[in-house]
Amino acid sequence: GCFNSLKCGIVLCDRLSTVSPTYAFELRHAYFAHGLSRIISENSYKMKGILNGIGDNVNPKDDGFIYKKYWAGRYKTKCDNKAMLQRELGLIENPDIPVFAVISRLVDHKGIPLIERVGENIPLEGAQLVVIGTGEKRFEDYFRWLQDKYPGMVSSNITFSNELASKVYAGADFFLMPSKSEPCGLSQMIAMKYGTIPIVRETGGLFDTVPPYNEMTGEGRGFTFKVYNAHDMLDAIMRAIEFYGKKEPLKALSKKIMLEDFSW
Repeated sequence: GCFNSLKCGIVLCDRLSTVSPTYAFELRHAYFAHGLSRIISENSYKMKGILNGIGDNVNPKDDGFIYKKYWAGRYKTKCDNKAMLQRELGLIENPDIPVFAVISRLVDHKGIPLIERVGENIPLEGAQLVVIGTGEKRFEDYFRWLQDKYPGMVSSNITFSNELASKVYAGADFFLMPSKSEPCGLSQMIAMKYGTIPIVRETGGLFDTVPPYNEMTGEGRGFTFKVYNAHDMLDAIMRAIEFYGKKEPLKALSKKIMLEDFSW
């Protein structure tokens, strides 16, 4: 019996927009629409999803926070940033160890329960995990515990820091974003501008901005999984770890995603 002004807007507007084409489709389903799926479906003829964008100044060539500035094709300098990140965060300094990054609010819909379920597998498989974020105490405590159990392989930074985030975007090899829902998402675009390969769930704007990488053709931008399931996510992580050992394709993909246009 409550008055819903958003419903009124949807019914009365001439055009209806949201922040990605896939999210515009998902909103027709009750799982995503918070009670408005029927109204959105009835008005879908006037709906258009338009991707968000990021500013042209979001790149490692102009970032004053990172250790060494670089641009597409300067993979060695990106590796220098990785070494200095490992050193600063107390991780084992080894170029052969892939670094996975999570920069996120530590809440349920960002897919953090999936990481909570299988997070130990990352250091056990010989990869490092760097986390930046704040959120639910349960998740904050989990990442603190994970760092304590795997020193040198996990760095949990329960804080918000633009400077550290820039350093992690520049120094990580892979960016993990397993959202339960994601209308658009900017973090995966920022990661790609820094040459950091995204690992995402195929939902909302993540599906639109990160087509799955095909090693045979070189098409795609990252590693993806569809079902909201921890072991499906782990499979994508394992594929990324295997890919990390293939240095020339790795450098080519890093360069390619840096050259993509995500400007608004």
